[in-house]
Amino acid sequence: MVEIVIAGAGVTGLVAAVRCARAGHRVTVVDRGPIPNHGSSSFDQHRVLRSSGSPGDGAYLHREWLRLQSLLGGGFYRRIGAVTARPVDGLDAAVGSTAKTAVVGPDSLPHMVFPENHVGVQELDAGVLLAERVLHAAVRWLRGQPTVTLRPWCEVTAVDTGAARLELSDGGAVAGDLVLVAAGVWTRGLVDTATELHRQTVVYVRPPGELTTWWEQAPAAAGLGADGTGWLLPPGAGTLLKLSATTMCRTVATLTEPADADRAAARRCRERVLAEPDRYPVVAVKHCHYSVDARTGRAALERVGPAVWARAAVGGDGFRTAPLIADQIAELAADALAA
Repeated sequence: MVEIVIAGAGVTGLVAAVRCARAGHRVTVVDRGPIPNHGSSSFDQHRVLRSSGSPGDGAYLHREWLRLQSLLGGGFYRRIGAVTARPVDGLDAAVGSTAKTAVVGPDSLPHMVFPENHVGVQELDAGVLLAERVLHAAVRWLRGQPTVTLRPWCEVTAVDTGAARLELSDGGAVAGDLVLVAAGVWTRGLVDTATELHRQTVVYVRPPGELTTWWEQAPAAAGLGADGTGWLLPPGAGTLLKLSATTMCRTVATLTEPADADRAAARRCRERVLAEPDRYPVVAVKHCHYSVDARTGRAALERVGPAVWARAAVGGDGFRTAPLIADQIAELAADALAA
């Protein structure tokens, strides 16, 4: 049995804890707040799960999230598909690059704005993950495991990468055979990694009452708007309609940098992706922060000590790729056990 210590109770830390506990290891999860932590980067209404696009094996992740849902319960994967607007020219290549797809015309999604001369390529093994439900389901499962210890309100102030030990704000410490630092945007303040901070502004709106059923059956969508930069996650299972655009993500220096320009962009977001935008009242605007590898702009798992690994760069799709990180940590634990 390997002693695994995880700093951070977001999706990466919790899914890794589940994976390692199932492999028979002893796991301790510490977090600076409650577990799950409503202030974590992972805590949101929903996140997209696609089969293509960003790094990672999309088909594997689709199957793995289904397995996690079966194990943890919570009904958190809405398999509603995901559409990406693509130019009519070159459509054959777009369809051929992804398994289990269908082509849908803009007329079948009349409440979304498609770029001119574009159609939708719909991935069938895709949809949205109800993020808050994922975190709560993982915590419920972990609490029932005798080899798992959850330690909320334990702020990590430093990481001794040589000794594989976390120093805590109360003067204590916790060490393991293997340490994963997955504290979201706070990770880069604990270990030395080459990351940059991004802020994504998202807008939550409420659809007109007569369109509620239509929207709850609609797929997630990307490539929207005249410029093809808009995206949305549909409402359903108690969530709102979530809107944003790639142009509403920018590099920032700190978590507290002024967001006036982002608010202006948020006001224009409805016009970018929705037909009849004035019918969709804005319920909330949220500024989400995440870090990326400064060299690649992507997510990364980085070795920062002999037995210490950091998920400092989570990328824009860090939520959906959490099972891949969990697999890597479990493989490292197996190697440590065999050594």
